[in-house]
Amino acid sequence: MSENTAYSVLLGQAKAGEVYLNDEAAAFHMYKACDDRLAALREILGIARRAQNVTGFGDFQIGKDLEKKFLLQATGDPNSIDAVVMKDIEAVQQLREVFALSFKRLAGTDIQNANAMDYLNAQVAP
Repeated sequence: MSENTAYSVLLGQAKAGEVYLNDEAAAFHMYKACDDRLAALREILGIARRAQNVTGFGDFQIGKDLEKKFLLQATGDPNSIDAVVMKDIEAVQQLREVFALSFKRLAGTDIQNANAMDYLNAQVAP
């Protein structure tokens, strides 16, 4: 995919240090929300891939035409289910990286190394 989207531009700006989320807690929670969204999208992608098994329309030409049409809706077309879900996955991955870069800039540590409980305890402790 890797086309030039608003999210890829934002990620480029974040990598260059031009833009970042200036709240450590918000960056942390948005990163975690992106993780949750990625898990859901990957599950949807698995379900969508099952739609690629298109059969049962019979041996007539109209059945074969329908089979081809429904297969294109599942895969092989820029607007097919799997292509659309993959674009969403790419966008969320880019946003997650922006939040990770913001967190690192503010906290001085990689977000993957930040334990959620330790982080939240540090926010509550005096």
